[in-house]
Amino acid sequence: MPELPEVETIVGDLKNRLVGRVIQSVAVVLPKVVASPAPEEFARLLAHREIEDLRRRGKYILMDLSGDLTLVLHLRMTGQLVYSAAPEPFPRHTHLVFYLDRGALRFTDLRQFGRARLVPRRELDQVPGLRDLGAEPLGPEFNAEIFFRRLQNSRRMIKPLLLDQAFLAGLGNIYTDEALHRAGIHPERPAAALDAREAGALYRAIREVLTEGIDFRGTSVQHYLDGDGRPGRFQDILRVYRRQGSPCPVCGTAIERIRCGGRGTYYCPVCQPRN
Repeated sequence: MPELPEVETIVGDLKNRLVGRVIQSVAVVLPKVVASPAPEEFARLLAHREIEDLRRRGKYILMDLSGDLTLVLHLRMTGQLVYSAAPEPFPRHTHLVFYLDRGALRFTDLRQFGRARLVPRRELDQVPGLRDLGAEPLGPEFNAEIFFRRLQNSRRMIKPLLLDQAFLAGLGNIYTDEALHRAGIHPERPAAALDAREAGALYRAIREVLTEGIDFRGTSVQHYLDGDGRPGRFQDILRVYRRQGSPCPVCGTAIERIRCGGRGTYYCPVCQPRN
């Protein structure tokens, strides 16, 4: 699933290409990807709207349109949002095509879990999922003191807590595993058991790994492509994620894989002791 760095990269790629463009028409190839309104109304309302801004909130892409409407897109597991300047055959699993006054924007999704929703901008805080998001981990409202306090108030294991979008917006499996390794924290540790030093190390690791993920234009281990249809490069420097059996880059111990909170989880048993 595209996480914060991937979505941030896509938004950055597309913003300069899309802002000021006008959506001339929309082809809804797979109606079920349109959450609301009805697909026919969705296409009708989008026609002739100017794209005023493109931004990110958590893992959501928000496209602000003329007439005070916002298109909310969530890529889920395998969604891609790619701009094409010239007419070209669209790949398989293309479910939405936004034809612009210059070029086209296509939404493809192999697993068909991604969703698009068109809402009045004043109702954004009522959109399911979007309305419940926690703090942005790279935003000014996310600081070490607040983070430590919130950890102390939780009875959950640290990894499932970090994956909870209501706790912190944008983190997923990849960057959570990488941040926990950098901070030297076992993914099954109770969040409330972390002391101030450990919480501070994890706070810094989260911001560090997300920033590097953006600098390397995201992680392409399966389906992720940026807004121009290119893979990211962060997979080249992953320390633990999907590296089961490979040596830890810090201590040389073989990386192990466990299930934590129902998710496949990668960690170093030496650098990240259970107790």
